[in-house]
Amino acid sequence: MEIKMNMNKKILLINGPNLNLLGIREPDIYGNETLKEIERRIEEKSKKMGFNLECCQFNSEGKIIDKIQEAYIEKKDYIIINPGGYTHYSVAIRDAITSVGIETIEVHLSDISKREDFRKISLISDVAIKTIMGHGSLGYDLALEFIQEKIEKKQEKK
Repeated sequence: MEIKMNMNKKILLINGPNLNLLGIREPDIYGNETLKEIERRIEEKSKKMGFNLECCQFNSEGKIIDKIQEAYIEKKDYIIINPGGYTHYSVAIRDAITSVGIETIEVHLSDISKREDFRKISLISDVAIKTIMGHGSLGYDLALEFIQEKIEKKQEKK
């Protein structure tokens, strides 16, 4: 029953700049898993949950914004985003999220609240329905589980 309920739910997973270097980039902070390994695992999990997941990664702010706008046209139900370094500076990505009105979950591999001062500020958190940080790549799993719980709660109310 869960799967049937989720089959039509479309989720866009966006990873921002430098996340294509996971596995080699500061493994003591970001772990040893590559982005491809994470995406493969999350795609598998989302299929089991009955979601239709699309994964993408961009180093360019404009491409991230284009993809968020495209999500509106494609009628995506949720966005999961790890904006990387744009978390702290991109008013444009924040504005794109608010413009499309798609419920968004912000994910960070590290706990940005315990890092350098400039990383402690997120321009995305207050427009996201949830922020998950400090759980490594498990944060993506937690985002899917959060969406699942949200859908179940909506179903219970009906």
